[in-house]
Amino acid sequence: MSDRVYIFDTTLRDGEQSPGASMNTAEKLRLATQLEKLGVDILEAGFPAASEGDFEAVSEIAKKLKTTVVAGLARANKGDIDKAWGAVQHAVKPRIHTFIATSDIHLKYKLKMNRDEVVKAAVEAVRYAKGFTDNVEFSAEDGSRSDRDFLCKIFGAAIEAGAIVLNLPDTVGYAIPSEFAEMVRYVIEHTPNMHKAILSVHCHNDLGLATANTLAAIHAGARQAEVTINGIGERAGNTSLEEVVMALHTRQNYIPFSTGIRTEFIYPTSRQVSRITGIVVQPNKAIVGANAFAHEAGIHQDGVLKNPMTYEIMKPETIGLSANKLVLGKHSGRHALRDRLKDMGYDLSDEELKLVFDKFKELADKKKHVMDEDLEAIVAEGILRSAEVFRLEYLHVSSGTSVMPMASVELSINGRKVRGAEWGNGPIDAAYNAIAKLVGTTSELMRFAISAITGGTDALGEVTVRLKENGLTALGKGSDADIITASAKAYINGLNRLEYLKEHPVTATPQMV
Repeated sequence: MSDRVYIFDTTLRDGEQSPGASMNTAEKLRLATQLEKLGVDILEAGFPAASEGDFEAVSEIAKKLKTTVVAGLARANKGDIDKAWGAVQHAVKPRIHTFIATSDIHLKYKLKMNRDEVVKAAVEAVRYAKGFTDNVEFSAEDGSRSDRDFLCKIFGAAIEAGAIVLNLPDTVGYAIPSEFAEMVRYVIEHTPNMHKAILSVHCHNDLGLATANTLAAIHAGARQAEVTINGIGERAGNTSLEEVVMALHTRQNYIPFSTGIRTEFIYPTSRQVSRITGIVVQPNKAIVGANAFAHEAGIHQDGVLKNPMTYEIMKPETIGLSANKLVLGKHSGRHALRDRLKDMGYDLSDEELKLVFDKFKELADKKKHVMDEDLEAIVAEGILRSAEVFRLEYLHVSSGTSVMPMASVELSINGRKVRGAEWGNGPIDAAYNAIAKLVGTTSELMRFAISAITGGTDALGEVTVRLKENGLTALGKGSDADIITASAKAYINGLNRLEYLKEHPVTATPQMV
């Protein structure tokens, strides 16, 4: 059995199912390019039948990537498979990933089909997909709660129909590592012609066991891991790419398997996903959290100073936490900025670099030193934002202990300038009231959070909001040296994302693997 584990990244499909994490085509393209640089073997670019926006994004990604397998998800029906092929056919290495549920509870209540009918549907879907490409993956949705012998039967039938990858998902995050490993071994040993296919696993984190289950499955014989950056995804999320890869990298003595991931791009990719989706990485997140390599306890600090390996099992540089001491400031040039951004994972065009450089110079006039986190915010403000329907042109607020807070705002709405003013309980509330009135939004503010991007009183402030309107949820982010301006930018970014979701409605949202 091969000691190579293939990394199947589904950040752009399953990861995008995180509430409010919808990305537009430009954002998906930029992230797909970064994931190829990271070295993922297979990139699941989306679910083409879900919406025209998803179809367009998958198609554009398929055209752009040079080495990575590009997969499109499809339910086990011809319409979905036609859509998936229509989108991925442009790829250098296209894959169709089709699925159907196999657990008794799904058969009874969702599909209303018996086992024989499900096997027939799976075989027909795989055979139909095989007519487009030899690279077909079949998934048994809710596999961890399925009957083992039935799994072996449907997997064997899928192999005979032409599938080269079989996916055993823990769709609802129900499995326990030892149990899941035993199931993987059973499937490998009892599925007819299993030697002709690769067994994959796709684990969810509802019990906090996604990474543990994935590693247990790899140890038991699975050779493809389906993961997302930062573990994002619906509900509690998916198996985290960085955790699986670095566990394999660090514990070669116990799990001697390799991947094609270039680990030095893990941290920059994590940051880029966070910036694009607006989903903040928790400080104590393994591998990529802000505290992952921080040592506050005196005994730990003493040990690390004497030998880092006393309390660090990985070197920060291994995942791309830069040791570069180059300081950027107002005298730094365009070349230095381009090199620093490349180190951070941003390959910008000349036009994009000019835009970022102008904003960098503007910030450098306000701050003595510009940090990496500041540069990320500048890139996000300049080139990673949703297509703008609304843009902030002017903001003035008055507030104080004896003043009724008021905000005057000028917006550009599809290029047309509008102005207005409103009162509020505070300066931010007043600004939001004025913006809401000008835009005419009925959205509800579900979340509002403020943080400093770096230390110091001159730090950029970063604001994250979550908006909800007519069943749609969108995250918005904004940053500025002035926290009220940052708040306004975040609100407007969220409103722009809502507009994008309205224009690109999802027409099919089944429970997926």
